[in-house]
Amino acid sequence: MDNRPIGFFDSGLGGLTCIAPFTATLPDERIIYFGDTARTPYGSKAVSTIRSFSFEIADFLVQSGVKMIVIACNTVSSTCLYDLRARYPELPVLGIIRPAAIAAAAEGRAGKKIGVIGTKVTVRSGAYEKQIRELQSGLTISSVACPALVPLIEEGILENNIMDLTVRHYLDDFISSQSIDTLVLGCTHYPLIRTNIEKLYPKLEIIDPSQEIVNSICRTLTENELAAGPNIAGKDGQGATQKPDHTFYASDLSENFINMIDRIFAGTGFQMAFKSFDLDIGK
Repeated sequence: MDNRPIGFFDSGLGGLTCIAPFTATLPDERIIYFGDTARTPYGSKAVSTIRSFSFEIADFLVQSGVKMIVIACNTVSSTCLYDLRARYPELPVLGIIRPAAIAAAAEGRAGKKIGVIGTKVTVRSGAYEKQIRELQSGLTISSVACPALVPLIEEGILENNIMDLTVRHYLDDFISSQSIDTLVLGCTHYPLIRTNIEKLYPKLEIIDPSQEIVNSICRTLTENELAAGPNIAGKDGQGATQKPDHTFYASDLSENFINMIDRIFAGTGFQMAFKSFDLDIGK
């Protein structure tokens, strides 16, 4: 039994799409989340810059006493996973790409034509293609970068014509020319526009890494005997079980960011309060 928290981080708010399925599956685990909203998006930055930012955030999480680090960002997972594992050999460090690759290569998908959408850095890395082909060689895989989507999502521009037109700009020809039937949302921001994509392309099968990463976390907790004990928060004075105490940080608490948090968790009953922490940005 290990009641230390699990650390999640992302370039912004996209990684929060992992939180609802995580807490539903693992209600006894605590979370420390860091969203680097002051420096988002990462997807068009140099790999050396992404690595530097990732080390800063991961160092902060380690200093906060986490028992595991979850990279809730495809761009970081595609470029820095092995660097982060080498930096923290005593901790499990999970990337978000492998679980989605396993889902994409699952038995029964032979003959499927898989499309991957992501940031420029993720697509350029070829990480999804490599890992899917390692698992299932008979699949056709194509990728396209969609650099305008993350900034629009961070601005809260979702259910409107601007987002739909942008999605169509990137995907109309891609899906048609490559005969895509299965689409991997290769950025944790993209589940926030899943309804747009499903409306425009209703025949697509969608693979959401934000959902798939939970299976990897569960397996790692079990294999390393790191699972938290039940009711880690104990009982309140009336004998009712309290929920685990989660902590959320962002490097910039903008009005847009706060509004998006409300939209992401509307109707879930999930409560969170973000703290501002800038990691000495600009130092």
